[in-house]
Amino acid sequence: MMGRRKSKAFAQENQSLVPCSSGTESARVEVEDEAMEERVESVSLDDSPLIGAENTSADYYFDSYSHFGIHEVMNYFHLFILQEMLKDVVRTKTYQNVIYQNKFLFKNKVVLDVGAGTGILSLFCAKAGAKHVYAVECSQMADMAKEIVQTNGYSDVITVLKGKVEEIELPVAHVDVIISEWMGYFLLFENMLNTVLYARDKWLINNGIILPDKALLYLTTIEDAEYKEDKIEFWNDVYGFDMSCIRKQAMAEPLVDTVDLKQIVTSDIMIKMMDISEMTSGDVSFTAPFKLVAERNDFIHAFMAYFNVQFTQCHREISFSTDQVMKVANKAYDIFPAGPRSKATHWKQTVLYLDEVLTICKDEVIYGNMTVEPNKKNPRDLEITIDYTLNGKRSQVSSTQHYKMR
Repeated sequence: MMGRRKSKAFAQENQSLVPCSSGTESARVEVEDEAMEERVESVSLDDSPLIGAENTSADYYFDSYSHFGIHEVMNYFHLFILQEMLKDVVRTKTYQNVIYQNKFLFKNKVVLDVGAGTGILSLFCAKAGAKHVYAVECSQMADMAKEIVQTNGYSDVITVLKGKVEEIELPVAHVDVIISEWMGYFLLFENMLNTVLYARDKWLINNGIILPDKALLYLTTIEDAEYKEDKIEFWNDVYGFDMSCIRKQAMAEPLVDTVDLKQIVTSDIMIKMMDISEMTSGDVSFTAPFKLVAERNDFIHAFMAYFNVQFTQCHREISFSTDQVMKVANKAYDIFPAGPRSKATHWKQTVLYLDEVLTICKDEVIYGNMTVEPNKKNPRDLEITIDYTLNGKRSQVSSTQHYKMR
């Protein structure tokens, strides 16, 4: 994936989590945050103390999430990524509300937490009255999760198991509930969903509950001339030299970033709806048609994808701020949003740039198909192909673009 644009949206919307202080202190914190971000962006795999001569790419994947920066526990250098996840109010508070406001789903139930990380969801479940929680975590963070569980007095309720879900054995034959925060960028990046499906098929009782149980992927288009010119077209002429081979690489890598609502040019469309309770691992690969209608005269520089997640087993609506509510079977469900009209999350949105700039007039239509599938060599990466056609007054284009999310 391409690096993200500098965006303050996420930090601003979560600033209530940071203690207020003097202007001098605020400036110091901002400088430190920028320095930390630069250090995180410059790190290479060779710099990581978790990478040894015998470690595989899969080992690095799991251990990359145990770099304690995400959890504010240890090393300042590694604090950035995991910290983002825990301070993501939409993400963490939504799960907390799902659990605390629907305790009947967890009371005296056996729960499996897939990809437990620090164990935060397991702690929520234990506090809600779960009979027992099995927290499975593959990375070194499992050791810290055990200590966190013990420190908070839940060792008799939560068992932390270190290992891959596909390789460990639970001390019970079945569980009543599976909970997981499996979503990646573009919803499916990192392919953790298949791990959840494996756990579902192996341990979840008949009529058991899986949370979340619905996921929806959406597609639209955006105007993004300034960024595309600055970061992508730049490679065509670098101090008088042609470095366009790098441009080709940049075009093929989706960008994860926060998109301003004003950039959206067309309608959006739900590309894929996944029922986590019923789907198979093969459903992660799909081809879906789309039809996007221009809402104004403008230029299109990229497609943009975002996702929503639903907890439809809840008895009552979830309390969090969102402007998107979906009606399913005549019942309104709050949606866990990661879209441009919603409060920013650490997932942001996924931008897929076009080789050609499209000139589109109001009410003109872009038709096409999107194909998504895991990379054959590394299933945690994604291969995305978009075929699209625009027959407008000022643009007549029919093209195919390939992207690799890695």
